[in-house]
Amino acid sequence: MGQRLNSWQDSSYDRRWLALLVDAMNEAARPEVRSQPIDGAILAALRAQLARPAPHYIYTPSAARH
Repeated sequence: MGQRLNSWQDSSYDRRWLALLVDAMNEAARPEVRSQPIDGAILAALRAQLARPAPHYIYTPSAARH
């Protein structure tokens, strides 16, 4: 955890993003982390983020190679 993604143009971005997500979820699932109270401001920010519509990306693999 703690890694940063440098570029949307990086061809391995999807895999690295998914690996970071899995790492974050594994960290959050640890009993010692789950037992800690969560700040109300963090919960409000998460709710606001989840309330936003998902972005729509068009993936065209052939265009990435040209």
